[in-house]
Amino acid sequence: MNNSISEIARIWQQTLKVIDKKLGERDIFDSFFANSYIQDIKGNTVTVVVGSATAERLLSSRYVDVIKDSLGEVTDNNYDLVFVQQDSIAKSNVKNVFAQKEESEPSFFKDARLDQNLTFESFVEGAFNIEAYKAASVVAKNPGQAFNPLFIYSNSGLGKTHLLHAIGNKIQNKNPKAKILYISANDFVDEYVKYVKGERDSETLKDFVCGYDVLLLDDVQFLQNKVKTEEMFFYIYQKMVNSNKQVVITSDRQPTELKGLEDRLVTRFSQGLTVNINNPDPATCVKILEKQIENAGLDISNFDPAVLHFYADKFSDNVRELEGKFNRLIFYVSEIKQVEKIDLDVAIEAVSNITNVRNAAAQLSEQKIINVVSDYYNLAPGQLVGKTRTGQIALARHVAMYLIRINIDIPLTKIGNMFGGRDHTTVMNGITKVEEMLKTDESLKAAINDLQKTLKSN
Repeated sequence: MNNSISEIARIWQQTLKVIDKKLGERDIFDSFFANSYIQDIKGNTVTVVVGSATAERLLSSRYVDVIKDSLGEVTDNNYDLVFVQQDSIAKSNVKNVFAQKEESEPSFFKDARLDQNLTFESFVEGAFNIEAYKAASVVAKNPGQAFNPLFIYSNSGLGKTHLLHAIGNKIQNKNPKAKILYISANDFVDEYVKYVKGERDSETLKDFVCGYDVLLLDDVQFLQNKVKTEEMFFYIYQKMVNSNKQVVITSDRQPTELKGLEDRLVTRFSQGLTVNINNPDPATCVKILEKQIENAGLDISNFDPAVLHFYADKFSDNVRELEGKFNRLIFYVSEIKQVEKIDLDVAIEAVSNITNVRNAAAQLSEQKIINVVSDYYNLAPGQLVGKTRTGQIALARHVAMYLIRINIDIPLTKIGNMFGGRDHTTVMNGITKVEEMLKTDESLKAAINDLQKTLKSN
């Protein structure tokens, strides 16, 4: 039964009138009934608030039948009754207010939150990050038991922050009562400054952080040359690790390269497990983009494989940039260009006005690609552009066409002219064959990756 506060009050006032008539004892009514009220009606239970322990005892025993009968006459329902004292309600309310305040308004790091979208399931692992991924997984399964601290370092945008949140979310899902704090080193510095200025005085910063079960600290390098802040963090770090509370730290460099941090901190960071995330290989970048397409609810078959390889090659130095540029493509084809099938021309067009991708592509000549592919397959460049159609030469020719297409923004007819005057359709068929083979042929994927690396390094 859902009733407004005014409706509940009306029900009880009418019930009291019926009770008053039935009792016929004004003193009893005034002493024990007059100031009573209904606190709530939940399901088939009515909670009645009374003014004293005596009233609670009498109404719940001697007068309970009269109350139930009277309430039934007013509501036409047969309710169960629960009686509580006003004092206990007041104390409970005060306690709840303080509990809610404590929970919703922490003394420090009020904006600290785990990102629920950054999980192990949404993290794309590859050869470049497998050590960090495995170590993070072990820590998430057994926090405080092994690899404490876990120290993850890499260049910016390669997934360190994602792994921190993934660890926190995994632990939280396994143990909802676990207290987990994710903060950046800049957050810690800001809170320390406010603390020493007296803006945070309800408890000490040390006690607050040490009250957590897991500390996830991002970008520890920003503590460098902040002596007093380092001292505070050192105390917290020591206390948490000694209490078998898990600490996970990320940085843009390994511990021994953190100049400006106290030696005692650097030494302790090195006592745990230190793992690195390298730059991703093109094959893993393609997997990341495939995951991005899936998460966006799009059909991967609408993307030419050349598009994924093009983005994977151009933006492989930074996963964050890779995902950002691909988000630009998704936005472009859905809101600006509004096309269903995404080919390489559209993919280049989507980012051409915000990056120098066309200029970078132009620096790679068609002849250079032909020479590199010829050398890779132990062929002469003349064989590659000639008329011979034997299996190995034909495959190498198609690979060269494909690489020219994804690396250099030139028309198909121009590519055809470089390969003995082949027409537009022939070139497209060759490129399409490579794209289809890349879906299943691991050896060809490896060959394309090797060729791209060679083209980049030359």
